[in-house]
Amino acid sequence: MTLHVSATHIPIAGTSPEAPMRVGISAKAKGYLALTKPRVVELLLVTTLPTMFFAQGYSGRGGVPSLWLMVATMVGGALAAGASGAFNCYIDRDIDKIMHRTSKRPLVTGVITPREALVFSWVLTVLAVALLWSINPLTGLLGVGAIFLYVVVYSLILKRRTTQNIVWGGAAGCMPVLIAWSAVTNSVQWPAVILFMIIFLWTPPHYWPLSMRYGDDYNAVNVPMLGAVAGSRTVAVQVVLYTWAMVACSLLMIPLGGAGIVYTVVAIGAGGWFLFEAHTLYSNAKKDLVTKKNAMKVFHASISYLTLVFLSLAVDPFVGQALMR
Repeated sequence: MTLHVSATHIPIAGTSPEAPMRVGISAKAKGYLALTKPRVVELLLVTTLPTMFFAQGYSGRGGVPSLWLMVATMVGGALAAGASGAFNCYIDRDIDKIMHRTSKRPLVTGVITPREALVFSWVLTVLAVALLWSINPLTGLLGVGAIFLYVVVYSLILKRRTTQNIVWGGAAGCMPVLIAWSAVTNSVQWPAVILFMIIFLWTPPHYWPLSMRYGDDYNAVNVPMLGAVAGSRTVAVQVVLYTWAMVACSLLMIPLGGAGIVYTVVAIGAGGWFLFEAHTLYSNAKKDLVTKKNAMKVFHASISYLTLVFLSLAVDPFVGQALMR
C-alpha cells in the first residue's frame, strides 16, 4: 500500500501554517502586509497615475484629474492588487513552503493562518470593488475582472498547467491602465487598449528571466514556467520576440494614441535600450553563457523600461501637442 501525502501537509521545522501560534500585533500586521505583495502593488501603481494624467489630456480637459479621483483610483487599485496577491498566497501555500524564494511568506511561517488569509483576501476584494464602483460602474467591473484574471485564470487554472501561464495570466497586470482610463473618461478608448497591450507584451520578457533565475524552485514544485523548463536559447528567443513586439506596440501611441514629443523620444530611447539587453541575453544564450546574473539584468531592465515609458506618459500632455493627432 502506498501512502500519498499532499505537499500542503509537509511539515516545516519549528512551525506549521495550520497550527495556531502566538503572534504579536506588529508581526501580524507585517504578515498581512506581506500577503498583498507590496512590490507588485508598487509596480502596478506606476502605470496607473500616469495613465490618468494622459487620459485627462486626451479627453481635452487638460490639467490633472481631481485629487479625490486620483486617490480613489490609486487606493482602489492597490486594494484590488493586494487582494489578488493575498488570494495567490492562499492558493500557493503548498508550493511556497518548498520554494526557497517564497519560504518566508506569512502562510509558510505561520504568522498568518489560511483562514485569516482567506478572510483578509475577501475583505480587500469587497473594499476594492466598492471603492472603484463608486467612481463609475465600468471601473468597478474592470476591478472585478483584474482580480478574476489573477486569482482564477492565472493562479487556479494556468500556473501549474502550461508554460504559457504568465502570458495569459499576466493580463491581470495590464488591467490597471484600463481602470485608470475608465476612471477619468468612463470609457475604454484606443490609447488605453494600446497601453494594455504594451504591458501584456512586456510581461513575458519581464518574468521569464526571473524564472530562469529561480528555475530550481519552479522545477522543485512542478510549476512549468518557461524560463525554468525550457533551454536558455528558447527562452532568449522568446524574450527577443516579445520585446520587439512590445516596442512596436509602444510606438502605436504616436499615430493612434495622441502621444507627443516627450513620450515619443522616451519610448524610442528606452525601447532601443531594452532591445539591446534582450539581444545581449540571446547572444549569451547562443554561446551557452547565460547566468543567473545576466538573466536578472534583463529583469531589472524591464522594470526600468516600464517606469520610464509611463513617467514620460505622465509628462507628455503638459509638453507640446500630439505629433499625429
